Amino acid sequence: MPFQRSDFPAGFVFGVATSSYQIEGHGFGGAGPTHWDSFAATPGNVVRAEHGARACDHYHRWEEDLDLIAGLGADVYRFSTSWARVLPEGTGQANAEGLDFYDRLVDGMLARGIKPAATLYHWELPQALADKGGWRNADMPDWFADYTHTVMSRIGDRLWSAAPINEPWCVGWLSHFDGVHAPGLRDIRATARAMHHVLVSHGRAIEVMRGLGMTNLGAVCNFEWSEPASDTPEDVAAATRYDAIYNRFFLGGLFKGEYPPEVLEGLGPHLPDGWQEDFATIRAPIDWLGVNYYTRKLIRHADGPWPNYAEAPTRLPLTQMGWEIYPEGLRDFLIRNAAEYSGDLPIHVTENGMANPDTPQMPDAARIAYLDGHLRAVQDAIATGAPVAGYYVWSLMDNYEWSLGYEKRFGLVHVDFDSLARTPKASYHALARWWRA
Repeated sequence: MPFQRSDFPAGFVFGVATSSYQIEGHGFGGAGPTHWDSFAATPGNVVRAEHGARACDHYHRWEEDLDLIAGLGADVYRFSTSWARVLPEGTGQANAEGLDFYDRLVDGMLARGIKPAATLYHWELPQALADKGGWRNADMPDWFADYTHTVMSRIGDRLWSAAPINEPWCVGWLSHFDGVHAPGLRDIRATARAMHHVLVSHGRAIEVMRGLGMTNLGAVCNFEWSEPASDTPEDVAAATRYDAIYNRFFLGGLFKGEYPPEVLEGLGPHLPDGWQEDFATIRAPIDWLGVNYYTRKLIRHADGPWPNYAEAPTRLPLTQMGWEIYPEGLRDFLIRNAAEYSGDLPIHVTENGMANPDTPQMPDAARIAYLDGHLRAVQDAIATGAPVAGYYVWSLMDNYEWSLGYEKRFGLVHVDFDSLARTPKASYHALARWWRA
């Protein structure tokens, strides 16, 4: 990779990201059951019914994994805490083993000179709360606020940054409308309420963390660049609708106190009574915006009920996930989000990476090229004045890729899921040479 740190602004940070359920091993340390455990145990939901009970066993191997991050020369480690590990029933008595684990983990980062960047929720909802309706339940913001207080009262004083919820679109839409993630629903009313309650919960968590004296708090949303498959009015309208649901709904709530009309057309009748009054909470001030970006989608009109869109095929190269490689979308989001929503707030690319069916012996050239192209897109956005302040690779290591099991390998570090041996890939060594230069 032909970059140097000096090619980026002073103070720009580089890092790697993971999430708790995908690497820790949820069967260890007194963690309670999650809706992902139930989802994975249901035939047909997950490839080979694979689950996160052992995952990468980060729970026991965390020191080795932090050493890999330090060896990479990363500034920041973006990790997540598990709600069900901390509060096995979702509320009530905390699990001392869970809090102790995150205590050790944060101290381990600081001892290695790594900035801890925590995310409170990365999709593994305690089953006890899922039984009460989960994100559909109007009590979720209160439950989430209590969880936030429990975790951050323990580790918040040592965090470099924190964000409440990873990728609200996945929590709300992918899980309740598309049915691809837990709880696996296909219900428009559940979707509307989940998407709204996720944002209210975000705002409540920000309030709690501010009350604890924490700073450098942000929001992490995922984005897919959307373009019409043709210039017909129907395809243009479909792509605009997709963009509104995927990209503009959550930013609209966070920064403008409004939802796009294209989304309200479908979800509006199903939102909870008085939903407009919640924007005062949703708009709790944040210090930075996180952008997770992987791909673009070409969208065409589809007959049938709202939202009337479908994905069209592309001719561009694809990753192992079947996702189009389109670095220009990252550049365009960094520019657009600053211009239309976040203004001068620092933007961090909190996830970017590719899945590839690699082995330790492979040259890993595809991932290196992917990272190179997207880092150039970041530079292009900065050159236009976008206030980009950080870039984190997804992911440190191969891990549990949710409904796709252990097949899709996003890691800079190869994991043998039988022996759990970690082997840095060529992309790891390429980044290490650059980040440590």
